[in-house]
Amino acid sequence: MLCDVCKCNDATVFLTQIIEGKMQKVNLCDACSKEKGVQDPTGFALADLLLGIGAAEEIEKGIGATQRCPVCGFTQADFKKTGRLGCSACYTTFTEALTALLKAMHKGTSHVGKVPQRAHRALALSDRMRDLNDSLQKAVAEENYETAASLRDQIRQLEGESTKVMP
Repeated sequence: MLCDVCKCNDATVFLTQIIEGKMQKVNLCDACSKEKGVQDPTGFALADLLLGIGAAEEIEKGIGATQRCPVCGFTQADFKKTGRLGCSACYTTFTEALTALLKAMHKGTSHVGKVPQRAHRALALSDRMRDLNDSLQKAVAEENYETAASLRDQIRQLEGESTKVMP
């Protein structure tokens, strides 16, 4: 495929841009891409993609760059360069940054996965029961008996529903 600009050399850089819902493709040779100011795509920072534009510069300026994993010595700057963490301890060391990253990329920070509809209802009931039991324990510990009685009634109602959902 020839370069769209000089129409002489083989294209080595392929750009795709979507403007107002319309896709535009440009094929450039190495010389024309340098002339037009297109940077080397291997030089683009994964951290900018994952953390947002400008994140790589913040990391390089020292925000989080001094924090090191005590096991492998990895820094956030190393993560920026490689897109991977050094070891399992890095997840604990960089929890704050990773939590923000995951919240930005996904709907939350805990993986749910796909489950059958019937199992999903059972899991939701189980989670609700656990939350109500925790609240009940707290209400009893605080001697808030009116709230505890209300929670007890809700738990009994859910127990009746759970026998309908689970065989």
